[in-house]
Amino acid sequence: MKPPGGDFDYEARGAGYAVIRRPDPRIEALVHAALGDARTVLNVGAGAGSYEPSDRHVIAIEPAAAMRAQRALTRVPAIAGFAEALPLDDGAVDAAMAMMTVHQWSDLDRGLAELRRVARGPVVVLAGDGDSLPRYWLNDYAPDLIAAERRRYPPIGHIAQRIGATAEVQAVPIHLDCADGFTEAFYGRPERLLDPAVRRAQSSWGFLAEDAEARFVDALSADLNSGRWDAHHGHLRTQPTFESSMRLIVGWA
Repeated sequence: MKPPGGDFDYEARGAGYAVIRRPDPRIEALVHAALGDARTVLNVGAGAGSYEPSDRHVIAIEPAAAMRAQRALTRVPAIAGFAEALPLDDGAVDAAMAMMTVHQWSDLDRGLAELRRVARGPVVVLAGDGDSLPRYWLNDYAPDLIAAERRRYPPIGHIAQRIGATAEVQAVPIHLDCADGFTEAFYGRPERLLDPAVRRAQSSWGFLAEDAEARFVDALSADLNSGRWDAHHGHLRTQPTFESSMRLIVGWA
């Protein structure tokens, strides 16, 4: 069983998220469109506030104090709490959102049921499709990371079934200059993954042995210096978008 608050210790390892994990405006536009005309929005696993709308009334729930402390002054303060026990009445908000967080919850089904319980309208979930991860070039250099992420990511269809009587799933294209520093955002900028600050803002590295991460750095550095990475993947440096594992799931009661 995952510990309360999830399977990654953001209190100890959450520093720097607000700097590296900035919202990408194109992903943000998709999320905000999915919220429809909702005026009150609950953000669960809210972290530093990425993808929260600024033109609606937001209630943010975040278990980690280290993440709550990184929220900008322009964001509402986050309430300490867990997805599995939301401190709201039934139908308390117009919509609920959960951005790249459901894979970390201690009880996925209970958390998704809570989202559905408190939202009168859409439940919007941004999540990763584990089956799509191996096509990313990182699988050549850190297969243990890809395998760990696949184990963490719940099936997209399962999420869709739990958040509404009807649901839609949309693949989210990632742009070459994506501002949000998750692993696949650097599909055409491999050098960025050599930056320890970037990797620290990606929870997936926390599930690798320390020597595995060091081996990744050595192998990618060598292939970038020799030109081997570019020989195999250089076309990605100018590819406008990448079909990542990211999915936007929207459910209605």
